[in-house]
Amino acid sequence: MRKEKIYKYKAKKSLGQNFLKSETALRKIIEAGEIKENDVILEIGPGKGALTKQLLVSSCQLIAVEKDKNLYELLKSKFQEEVLSSQLELVHNDILEFNLESYKLLAKSYKLIANIPYNITGAILKKFLTEKNQPETMVLMVQREVAQRILARDEKESILSISVKAYGEPRMIAKVDKRCFSPAPKVNSAIIAIKNISRKFFEDNKIDEEKFWEIVKAGFAHKRKKLSSNLKDICQRASLTYLGDKRAEDLSLADWIKLVDLAG
Repeated sequence: MRKEKIYKYKAKKSLGQNFLKSETALRKIIEAGEIKENDVILEIGPGKGALTKQLLVSSCQLIAVEKDKNLYELLKSKFQEEVLSSQLELVHNDILEFNLESYKLLAKSYKLIANIPYNITGAILKKFLTEKNQPETMVLMVQREVAQRILARDEKESILSISVKAYGEPRMIAKVDKRCFSPAPKVNSAIIAIKNISRKFFEDNKIDEEKFWEIVKAGFAHKRKKLSSNLKDICQRASLTYLGDKRAEDLSLADWIKLVDLAG
């Protein structure tokens, strides 16, 4: 059995680094990913490799993208055997500039599983949900508040929750206390899974994707205003009277489909 070296590294706040140390949380992430042998997994920000190690045990093919040069070098040393065997491909890059096609990551050919930097959560969701080459599944550690907004547990939708639900099926996997990280962040976290990612919603409803987001963004542009006021320049005012005092947060995906139809 290979001996584990102790790697010392000081987390950088500028890169949103909080290293997950809870074995329970790591196990829940792996279970949620439903990883099969030879699955292709993309990991964002592997850090010191706690999740990387668990992913490799599952016999998947792993591509891990690390922006921090020092951590990239640390990971190369820590997982030298897996790199040499080609089970692990380490990439020194910013995930927001990462080209999926360059690594043969085509639509539905891979899963995204990661403890992501919280300061770019929105950008990561946008990049991978709207990519031509979408992952089939995403399992992410995010701020608990963000998880709650995505799931709209209070029955108040947001542009974030609508954005995720239009492309996939989100669900809460587990809540994770801030003490499970080193250093501990100021907020608690949660593991979410987004399954069955696709553009099926747009295809089945014969909706133009670009037009749909134009209307949704306009609807949420002024949260305190009535939806009819926000959309008066896109839809005919008379056709919006049925909305009454509703605001964007009160509408479901089905309601947005109707508004797209009204806009023509």
